[in-house]
Amino acid sequence: MGKRELPDGKAILVDERATSSRPSLPAFLARPAGAPVYYGFPLIEATRKDGWCFGAITDFADPDGCEAGDGFVEAPDGSRAGLIWSVGRFSAEAVSPPDSERWGVYEVGFPHPVRNTEDLVECFHELLPELKTIHEQAAVELASLRVKPTAPTIVDRVRAAWRRALRGSRYPSSKEND
Repeated sequence: MGKRELPDGKAILVDERATSSRPSLPAFLARPAGAPVYYGFPLIEATRKDGWCFGAITDFADPDGCEAGDGFVEAPDGSRAGLIWSVGRFSAEAVSPPDSERWGVYEVGFPHPVRNTEDLVECFHELLPELKTIHEQAAVELASLRVKPTAPTIVDRVRAAWRRALRGSRYPSSKEND
């Protein structure tokens, strides 16, 4: 895991194994085609439980106790959501709704500061039941978005016209026009 310093002093973590689609940029800025959102940031395997895993964007290890950071969660189905975490006991709040790349971005509370990986594991595992519920709700929301009826597009209308033409309805054949 590599580190890069941000202007405000908070380091981001990078997955050294991730390959960039543009060699001049880090992988998280130039994801290869088909790579998931948050590609280029490391999954912290020690946090993995029942197929759920925390991914770190900002460095969480601080001997004095890290009290806030950015990360993501990967669900067992491979889908991901962004996490903006801080110390506190509060219900997760959506910052960004589910979209085509992730099941949202959420502000979440960790029960205590994070000093090391063991603390991160404990905080993440305590948060898991709420993340599982959010994931289920997001899946329902995304499914409902996919099945909403939409007005026919011009492409739909052209396809329908071609089907009618091929069946011989409403459109004269080219021989009748000669």
